[in-house]
Amino acid sequence: MNKVLYVVLDGLGDEPLAELDGRTPLEAARTPNLDRLAEGGRTGLVYTVGKGIAPESDIAVFAVLGYDPRTYHSGRGPLEALGSGMDVADGDLAYRVNFATVEAAEPSDWPHWRIVDRRVGRDLASDEARALAAEVNAAVKLPGASFELRSTVEHRGVLVMRWEGGPLSAEVTNTDPAYAREGALGVAKETFEQAVQECRPLPGNERDERARTAADLTNEFVKQAAGVLEASEVNARRRAAGKLAGNMILSRDGGDHLPRPPSFKERYGASWGCFVEMPVERGIALTLGMGEVPVAGGGGAEQYAAWARTAIEAIEGYDGLYIHIKGPDVPAHDGRARDKLEIIEAIDRAFFGELLPILRSDVVLAVTADHSTSCARKAHTDDPVPLLVWGRGISADAVATFGERAAARGSLGTLQGVEVMPLLMEAARR
Repeated sequence: MNKVLYVVLDGLGDEPLAELDGRTPLEAARTPNLDRLAEGGRTGLVYTVGKGIAPESDIAVFAVLGYDPRTYHSGRGPLEALGSGMDVADGDLAYRVNFATVEAAEPSDWPHWRIVDRRVGRDLASDEARALAAEVNAAVKLPGASFELRSTVEHRGVLVMRWEGGPLSAEVTNTDPAYAREGALGVAKETFEQAVQECRPLPGNERDERARTAADLTNEFVKQAAGVLEASEVNARRRAAGKLAGNMILSRDGGDHLPRPPSFKERYGASWGCFVEMPVERGIALTLGMGEVPVAGGGGAEQYAAWARTAIEAIEGYDGLYIHIKGPDVPAHDGRARDKLEIIEAIDRAFFGELLPILRSDVVLAVTADHSTSCARKAHTDDPVPLLVWGRGISADAVATFGERAAARGSLGTLQGVEVMPLLMEAARR
């Protein structure tokens, strides 16, 4: 049986851009190693969750690992909590949150706070976020409820709330305006009002006490936290340094229980490991029973090369390895096409350049993305992402480069995300 090395490059797909002479960042990047893999293997396109859906990473990762999120997903919040090492039980309400910047955060202005930046300028250090979270945890008091706010990476965090009166319902709206709820699925909006949203029960849940209480507690938390953050010395120092203040917490994609899918071993008869950078991907991998390979985060050429060496060592102990690299997604959200291009080149040079010369001969290597992130629109889109599959037993098609339009000509055709893992497991058994 072949081993499988499955590399997911976060936000890799994109649109043609005038500043790149009508090419996407992937098409414009110098990627000799990925091109070599494409030339020697098979390529295609993938709608990770479905045509017309601009997915968040959580539902997209579920899909490309072979689990339909419509069946197995229960909201991003509990997965973020699990991946962050937090306790989360049925009836707890868990959210993914962002520290953000608003023009003013006076409680009397609720709910009309105007958002300046949903990510605090992307320069909120993780230690600053930890200090802000500690202040909120110490000062905010919710009636008849308890909570824990934990910062994770930079502006990102997790909020878990518990109600003394019983279980809470996650059938409530986001206060983050950039994402909508479609059942348990979080979907990115292409356009939205730059204002904090009031949390409300989702349509059909207005009479559910658990949902009404969840919405009330969420709004009360957001209002109280804003007052604490506005007065924080951390933010005073940031303002004095000419930086944006992290004076708001935006909540999204709540869940009131962890999903219970069959394990990867049960579903595919194979033992897989993972190494990932972000809590949500870690939470998904742990939910699926994958073994965890500890790695340091941060990106950069030196880090990518170290990850390649780690992959070679770690795959000896597993039938397959899922690797999730965050790099390309971050600059795309900020509209920095050249930076996205350079990160793709660094991954090709440092990760794949280090990996390929020392890769075992019995490995099937697959490379794809969880979603497209448009530099022009600064958001996830519903565009399909490229896929390549290379290795022993994989015959080459006529595609010689790795890019969106080249992959559209590949012999794999256009797949749905849930079809990728069965394809890889079939290749493993050849």
